[in-house]
Amino acid sequence: IIKTAGNYEIRSSFLCDLVTNLPLFEQEMLENKEKEKYLNVDRLTTTATLMEEEILQLRKNNERAVQRKNESGQLLRDREEELSLLYEKVNRREMLCKNGDIKMQVMDEKISFLKLKVAEKKREIRLYFEELPVKNALDANLMKFQIQYSECRDKIKQLEGNYGDATNESRKQEMGGDDPSPRELLKRIEQAELLQKEQRLVKIDFLCEAITDLTDRIRTAAENAKQNILLFAKRTNDLQRKVNDKTQEIRALFAELSMKQALAIRLQQEIGDREQLVMTASLMISQGLPPPSEREWLKSLHNERMQKASAEHPAEEEQGTMPSNAPTTPGEEETLPLPPHTAPLRQSESSSSLRHFKKPPAKSSEM
Repeated sequence: IIKTAGNYEIRSSFLCDLVTNLPLFEQEMLENKEKEKYLNVDRLTTTATLMEEEILQLRKNNERAVQRKNESGQLLRDREEELSLLYEKVNRREMLCKNGDIKMQVMDEKISFLKLKVAEKKREIRLYFEELPVKNALDANLMKFQIQYSECRDKIKQLEGNYGDATNESRKQEMGGDDPSPRELLKRIEQAELLQKEQRLVKIDFLCEAITDLTDRIRTAAENAKQNILLFAKRTNDLQRKVNDKTQEIRALFAELSMKQALAIRLQQEIGDREQLVMTASLMISQGLPPPSEREWLKSLHNERMQKASAEHPAEEEQGTMPSNAPTTPGEEETLPLPPHTAPLRQSESSSSLRHFKKPPAKSSEM
């Protein structure tokens, strides 16, 4: 209790002091806030000045950087111009090098050609040196022949001077020897004629041998050709037989196809008749009438179709009314009729589309 009373007194005294000192405290707080504001303003002004200085420094740095950039751009342009000039010089040098290489190749080819010519000339010189002794011998023979020629010319001139004058009797010169008798001359003529005949006979024998060789070759070639012709004839006969077999097969297939087509038409007709019968039966049943029987319906359809066929082909009907002695079976009466819009099925003549399937006439291919 004493403690609480003491605390209460302390608290009350503190509250009294606080109430008395509150305006002072508030005034001090305001002064402190104003001081802080002034301090903040001073700090902000200092920071603003610093920022302005930094901005100015940055502007200066930017201007310097722009100036350096412009300088470097100008230098780069100058370097690019120099580089383009250098590239042009390099291209010119390359063109000059290419032209020089081409000229060098041409010169190398010329040098190789001249080397070949030099080698050829050396070979000719070597051959000439080898032929030099023969040339010396030939020159000696030439000199000898020239001397003989000059001597012959002198002798001819001398003979012309001696025997050219017709009035000179000393130019006559008797020939030595004996003249043969006429019998000897005849014998010599006969011997010459016999020699000519023998030569002709030898030529004829040679021609006969050549002709026999040619005839033997022609005969062998003819025999070989005959064998080839026989083989060709056998092959052609085999091929003709195969072609005939294929044509027979094709004709059989065409016949089977026509039968299948007729069967298909017949089945289609049956289907149509059945559908028509069903439709008529349903119609009659809907009208309260009894449906017709299948046999009566088929008979009526058969009669209608026969009447239409007789109206369309009266001449055929007259020819077909001849009595036949063939017995009729009960199954024939119940057979279905042919289609109403088609003529009766009969064997058609060979059309133009099957002309290439006709059997060709047999030819004797054997010799």
